[in-house]
Amino acid sequence: MMQSGGRVRRQPAWHMLASEFSEATLNEKGSGEYDPSFVITKLGAKVNRVIVAGLLERLEVRETSNGSTLYQGQMRDPSGLHYFSVGDYASESMRELTLSLVEKTEVGEPVLLLMTAKSRWYQTDEGAVYTSLRPEEACEIDAKTYALWLTRASEGTLQRMKIHNDSLSAEPTQEGLKAAGVPEHMIDGLLLSRNHYGEFDTETYTLNVMQALDIAEGRMDAASQPAPAPQTTLESSDSSDASDEDDVKETLVAIIAQLDQGDGVDFETVLTNADARGIDRQLAESKLDELSNEGTLHEPRFGWFRIVS
Repeated sequence: MMQSGGRVRRQPAWHMLASEFSEATLNEKGSGEYDPSFVITKLGAKVNRVIVAGLLERLEVRETSNGSTLYQGQMRDPSGLHYFSVGDYASESMRELTLSLVEKTEVGEPVLLLMTAKSRWYQTDEGAVYTSLRPEEACEIDAKTYALWLTRASEGTLQRMKIHNDSLSAEPTQEGLKAAGVPEHMIDGLLLSRNHYGEFDTETYTLNVMQALDIAEGRMDAASQPAPAPQTTLESSDSSDASDEDDVKETLVAIIAQLDQGDGVDFETVLTNADARGIDRQLAESKLDELSNEGTLHEPRFGWFRIVS
């Protein structure tokens, strides 16, 4: 894509789960006026644009200091949250879609969203870096399309994990990574990542991919469906029968069975995964208590759950 005042090639878009993007704290900006800026992830992706998807959880309007209107939102995929903003600078179609989405979020209508967006980052006075997105295009999608995106994003994450792990035994230079067979488009990012992040455990990304593929393959109840509007425990008891509550229990047990690596699964991880599947936090907490009281689950240590054999 040509930009006025310069000939800048449009950067490719990465299919990326929220956890990889949101954990990035390294950025790079060229010196030229039209040079692209990048967010560099731990796995070595040098990101200018992404294709992301998930459940729209929040979209609010606020007035900026200069009098313009800014819509700020958050979108959840199985690994975490993407934060994004849509301002007066956005295309007319993007602004029109945003207005319709605001109306839907106000009445609690669940929305699965797919977007192509530019990566953004903000650095505080203390030096902390936070990432966000500026949508270029977006659309509502169905569960089938969401499953396809989850599969694509999971494949991309696994490929980057393999390339990253393979690169660790290579000399940390352009020539060393080339000799090790690292794809050319990953070399710069991997060198920057290694220097900035040092050693880190990729196990979290493995779990993220497992969760995403569970949803894509529909192995967990309600996993591939948009989450319903949040309900309180009382509302849930008024509107759901016993079989619905049994489904919630089965989903919680399935989450723990999938994520338990031998030491159990911590309370917050269970609730986060339940939330991604449309289960209200208060309801999930109460059902965890019931499962513990009836002997289906036990706590090897406080706040961690395992399935009783």
